[in-house]
This record gives sequence, C-alpha cells and structure tokens, in this order.
Amino acid sequence: MISYCTAEKGIFMGTVLVTGATGGIGTALVSALVEAGHRVIAVGRDVGRLDMRGIEADLAEPGTLAAAVGALEDAGELQDVQALVHCAGISPVEAVAEAGPETWRRTLAVNVASAAGLVRLTLPALRRSRGHVIFVNASPGMTGVPRWSAFVGSKAALRELADSLREEEAAHGIRVTTLYPAATATDLLGEVRSAFGRPYDPELCIRPQTLAAMIVWVLSAPADSYACELSVLPSPR
Repeated sequence: MISYCTAEKGIFMGTVLVTGATGGIGTALVSALVEAGHRVIAVGRDVGRLDMRGIEADLAEPGTLAAAVGALEDAGELQDVQALVHCAGISPVEAVAEAGPETWRRTLAVNVASAAGLVRLTLPALRRSRGHVIFVNASPGMTGVPRWSAFVGSKAALRELADSLREEEAAHGIRVTTLYPAATATDLLGEVRSAFGRPYDPELCIRPQTLAAMIVWVLSAPADSYACELSVLPSPR
C-alpha cells in the first residue's frame, strides 16, 4: 500500500515504479498517480521524454535492468519505493509452427522475466515499506488461443509468478495483486485485432484511464485487507 507521512512542508507520498510507462495503460497510470500526488519512476526504452525520473532499459533484455536500477539506488532514488506496477507487455500473433526462438525469448522476457527482475532488484525497498506489487495480466479466464501461444503462455507464467511471490513475501508484509483486464482501448489491442482479422472499436473497450483509476484504488486499500486478484470487464453497452 502507499502510505502517507506528514512532513513539515506537507504530505510526502511514496514512490511507485511503473513499467510500460510510455504507452497505453502505463501512460494513463503515470498520469493518475501524479495527479494523486505520488512520485513515479518510469521504466522503459524511451523515458527521456517524460518529466520524471526513469530507468532507461529494454525489457526484452532483462540483464540491462541491474545497471539502470543500481544507478538510481546509488543516487538514493529507490529508498522510498512502496509499489511496483508492471504494465509493460508485447503480444505477437503467431502460430506455434511460425514462432521462432526469438519470438518466445522476447515475449517471455518483456512480459515475465523483466517483471521478476525488477521485483528482485527492488525487494529491499518493498520490504522496508511493506509495499505492493501489481501485475497487469490479460483477460480473465483466458486459456489456449490459436496463434497467440507465446502471449498466452507468458501471461500464464505471470500469474504463477504473482502467486509464488505472494506466498514468499507475505512474511515481509508485501501485497501482490494481479489485475485481469478484458479488452482495453490501446494501440496494441488494435494491432492484435488487426492481425486476427477482427474488428476493433475502442468505444466498446475499457478505457486505459479507467484501469489506471482502479490501480490507484487498489494501492490505497486499508491496512487490514487488499485485492489480490481483480477482473475488469467493459460495462454492457
């Protein structure tokens, strides 16, 4: 949870680390967090264009995270990290017969391995703050989908990562939440629908700003409980 501490010059808000901060859900979340008064550290390949501290790293290469995170840690920027939200993700549409090793490597790296790596690197701060980790997953109940095996497989792995982390870090007071949003109006969904030959109407989807508001709500849960899993569907139109 994000805790609030009264300081001489006002209210100090804990820092939230956000992956995928420069697109879709991540961009909306950064705006919502800043509006709520939180500090944000953005993670991605193009964070230089954001007006905030950032970790410049290609999540397809999780090994690059250690140096980038270490630089911020040396500067004292990670001392008050109280939440990590993993929004980043890629979604290749390829059949098993077509998807080569690089498709699988990149998808698992961005969608799962980079999340696990960032959690490991920020655990000292998260343990100190009894913080919160949120993984943005995919549509509730999604199982095998033809031509989407790498994506679906990575999201199944992300679910298991969350469940394992929840058990491992409960003794340190860390909360772990998985968010399962259905179709969300992002450029990525438009590309996926096009690859599948399916129509894409953003008006029938969840707005990224809506998911961002829900994540802020999850982070502000009272100390005695929290949402460990949250499925989000578009309202009937």
